[in-house]
Amino acid sequence: MSATSAARPVPARPTTAIAIMGLLFFIIGFFTWINGPLITFVQLAFELDEVNAFLVLMVFYLSYFFLALPAAWVLRRTGMKKGLALSLAVMAVGAAMFGEFSTQRWYPGALSGLFVIGGGMALLQTSVNPYVSILGPIEGAARRIALMGIFNKTAGILAPLALGMSVMRGIGDLAARIEAADDAQRAALLDAFAAQIHAPYLAIAGVLLLVAVGVLCSPLPELRPAEANADASARAQGPRRSVFHFPHLWLGVLCLFAYVGVEVLAGDGIGTYGQAFGLPLDHTKYFTSATLACMLAGYVAGMILIPKYVSQERYLRVSALLGIAFTAGAFLTSGYVSVACVALLGFANAMMWPAIFPLAIRGLGASTETGSALLVMGIAGGAIVPQAFAVLKQHYDFQWVFALLMIPCYAYILYYAVRGHRAGLAGRG
Repeated sequence: MSATSAARPVPARPTTAIAIMGLLFFIIGFFTWINGPLITFVQLAFELDEVNAFLVLMVFYLSYFFLALPAAWVLRRTGMKKGLALSLAVMAVGAAMFGEFSTQRWYPGALSGLFVIGGGMALLQTSVNPYVSILGPIEGAARRIALMGIFNKTAGILAPLALGMSVMRGIGDLAARIEAADDAQRAALLDAFAAQIHAPYLAIAGVLLLVAVGVLCSPLPELRPAEANADASARAQGPRRSVFHFPHLWLGVLCLFAYVGVEVLAGDGIGTYGQAFGLPLDHTKYFTSATLACMLAGYVAGMILIPKYVSQERYLRVSALLGIAFTAGAFLTSGYVSVACVALLGFANAMMWPAIFPLAIRGLGASTETGSALLVMGIAGGAIVPQAFAVLKQHYDFQWVFALLMIPCYAYILYYAVRGHRAGLAGRG
């Protein structure tokens, strides 16, 4: 047994802790992956072009960049349970704002609601990811995060389906009716369509508040990252080491930036990608669920293979190579076949976060919370890469743009899997 494992505090009820974390990852997945169909929703409801509709992703994911470090500061003062409850309450406020402002068809207000949801998510992500990573041996963290990913991606499959079958039912016919209507009829149709989002988001806000109360009343144990995630050499040195002493962390931040960028473009951008081939709206609104189904399969494969048959580092290499291969397949084909290749990127992407996050926080000790916050800031890749796609496809062939954005990101992830995750760690521990 390693010194790291020996010093690790073990929760009294690990099964309960895992169940609570699973519920929280389900919530994260729901709000993350409902953004794909929301792009289609806001484009019609607010009469937007693609570039402005993709602000849904930019605003949501930029909130991670601005609020992750403040989230770490909050967590150090509130502790785990209060911080988790606070994050859910913040998300409830954002959900209520989005529903209300969308009903009023005031786009800046709706975006502000998404930013608040993202702020709550930043607080939630900053706590749950390191918590799951240090709940057991760091070498098996990818397997535990993969289990969380199953909760996450199950929610991701259900969220677009729920929105598509309720709020966006018959959206193709509605778009045609709006196109043919006069100004008064057009306004009435759009108002009625936008109002359909109000009740679901108020209900979501209520559920979040109930879960927040449940977390406060739960037996969720506290873990101390400074004790659970310090390597032997860090303990021997005694004094707290700054995050600037860990180059593998900073390379990991960039790796997560690249990973979230390709993940969001393949998941939330797949509907827009399919529409560029002229595929009908009533089909494309479900494409995000296809990507998430492939991710779910990838998580199951990862849970079976890691760490018994393959290390999380080696699996990350394979995942990056699969990402390059499926991107090439999307570029070389068209129509539903090309869309299927984009959906298969979900399988390639599935085990990237579970592998990157624990590799990047390995050995941070007392700097784990700050390092985790920096990694969560890397989620801003979900704002930049898809927005670049939306802007560049207005001027260049969308398949070329897709490939030129995705392949360099996967190439960097491959570098991190091969060498980057060891930077600064050689000779330590």
